[in-house]
Amino acid sequence: MTAQNQIIEALNAARHIVVLTGAGVSAESGIPTFRDPLTGLWQRFDPMELASAQAFRRNPALVWGWYEWRRMKVMQAQPNPAHRALARLAKHTPQMILVTQNVDDLHERAGSRDVIHLHGSLLQPRCFACAREPQSRLPVPNEPEQGRELEPPRCEHCGGRLRPGVVWFGESLPEAALSRAFSAAQEADLLLVVGTSGVVYPAAELPTIARSVGARVIHINPQLSLEDGDWGIAGAAGEILPQLIA
Repeated sequence: MTAQNQIIEALNAARHIVVLTGAGVSAESGIPTFRDPLTGLWQRFDPMELASAQAFRRNPALVWGWYEWRRMKVMQAQPNPAHRALARLAKHTPQMILVTQNVDDLHERAGSRDVIHLHGSLLQPRCFACAREPQSRLPVPNEPEQGRELEPPRCEHCGGRLRPGVVWFGESLPEAALSRAFSAAQEADLLLVVGTSGVVYPAAELPTIARSVGARVIHINPQLSLEDGDWGIAGAAGEILPQLIA
């Protein structure tokens, strides 16, 4: 029996699936990752130096402008076959929880309902001072490719500046999201790791937890690094997942 057929049988037999997705899934929709070089007027900046509270305090307009460019990239992107295949899988599985390290909404737009965002969301800003979220959705940014600095909107509650609703370097992952993801892994009989190496903590705890309760761990990624007992197929998620889930 081929590895693909073994994985198909495991997916069919699973009653509680947890899916962990990473940047590779969004990259197939054209969303730049942190490893991609910046383009245009942003190319003189290091993404690592823009994604922190210190950078926002130093130059909030610069950081907000960059994240508005990223938000526009997300809003222009469309779910790819991997996103749609995972949404189909959820409809044919008794219980499935999707945990993503991505900060876009492509899983939701593809039809996935139970999505845990470990790193927050570009589409849910919050106040830098009081942490409250705005009541209304922010408008679509204009000319994001120009890389201009943009003054952040003000909080309607306290007047502080809004910040991107993502996890910056030096910040902890949202406790509620992380706790729910860990609980899901403890109850899973199959963990599907897609578009991520699965070795960066704390997300890397999910495969460890799943293995500890006897769950099958399956990897779909162009570069595979498998623990003993794991299964995997090397390749793009948008090509492999539709074949497995069909």
